[in-house]
Amino acid sequence: MTTQTTTTAGGVTVVKPTLAGHLHDYWGRVRGGDLGSLPAVLGLVVLSLIFGVARETFFSPLNFANLFTQGAQVIFIAMGLIFVLLLGEIDLSAGFASGVCGAVMAILLTNHGVAWYVAIPVALLTGVVIGLALGVLIAKVGIPSFVVTLAAFLGFQGLLLVLLGGGINISIRDEFVISLNNNNIPVLWSWILAIGSVAGYAFLQFSRIRARAARGLVTDPLGVVALRIGGLAVLVLATTAVLTQERAVNPAINSLKGVPIVVPIIAAFLIFWTFVLGRTTYGRHVYAVGGNQEAARRAGIPVDRIRISVFAIGSFMAAIGGIMAVSRASSVDPNTGGSNILLYSVGAAVIGGTSLFGGKGKVINAVIGGAVIAVIDNGMGLMGFSSGQKFIFTGLILLVAASVDALARRRAAGAGTR
Repeated sequence: MTTQTTTTAGGVTVVKPTLAGHLHDYWGRVRGGDLGSLPAVLGLVVLSLIFGVARETFFSPLNFANLFTQGAQVIFIAMGLIFVLLLGEIDLSAGFASGVCGAVMAILLTNHGVAWYVAIPVALLTGVVIGLALGVLIAKVGIPSFVVTLAAFLGFQGLLLVLLGGGINISIRDEFVISLNNNNIPVLWSWILAIGSVAGYAFLQFSRIRARAARGLVTDPLGVVALRIGGLAVLVLATTAVLTQERAVNPAINSLKGVPIVVPIIAAFLIFWTFVLGRTTYGRHVYAVGGNQEAARRAGIPVDRIRISVFAIGSFMAAIGGIMAVSRASSVDPNTGGSNILLYSVGAAVIGGTSLFGGKGKVINAVIGGAVIAVIDNGMGLMGFSSGQKFIFTGLILLVAASVDALARRRAAGAGTR
């Protein structure tokens, strides 16, 4: 097989990348232990097929839309936890932190008549303050994150009870907040948003090729770029086609069509945090500190500030998760953010491909892992399994994901790629 070469701006002659070469390199990384989200994607496909065959309602447009609204809180919290896990730390308080922030918003809306555009920022600010406090205790005082966040887990549970007057339920009536995780985008705007997203992604891909070529750098083959754009187009347009179908049981009374509002919100945060982690100096510092904290310190990276910031991001995203939970239930109660929310959120990050050992993970892992968790919870619910059986199965899936991560790291170390 002949290979073509190209010369970079530095005068270095390298092999010109090809589609076959990319696929070969990807397979080499998989064999070397760098699995990424591949196990989670395969698991998601297999689980969907199993539940779809067992219950035909699983693939119905109504149930498909429910997966997004049901999994939103876990996905948002998991996005924030990925920053914490990248440093090899843990935040056990994220669940109840989301509940506290949701309660702050609900109390302002209902008890004090504050407008949503004030109540939501206050709830988000509460999340940031919580994260900064946790981060300072961990990075500056030197208390292990497990101890600090375990104490916060108990403390926030009590704080939530205090805020809710010993356990009352506070309902919200603000239409904007309720719409966030209950309403849908009109069909026309759903299609405009979907087509615009694909067009925007294609524009960014070709702009990147043009910019790299102008600087004399090696560019990805057009075949690889076409596969990326085509894959995203199929995923986005197929999802939009399903979600724009009529989902109401009685359309004459209440039509139910369009992409749920929470979907573009998830996509916006996914794009933003992916850019932060992959394209900014801050993101490179997070990976550096997660990979080797002492080496990062000697390289001049402000390790303590990075450690504090990831907890602030984690609690900020937990606050968004809390807002979505309150929106979906139209109320807040002492169990908001409790029960299995924390375990599901950590599980989503790990199942999606984020390493518990730090230094490895992407924000997309939270979305894929959250989808796996939502599919398990939803599918087993449709099949009539009890809560206990669902916990056992989800725990087994998490154990398998952690085992795959540990084995992959061992294989990567053996192959000399880590």
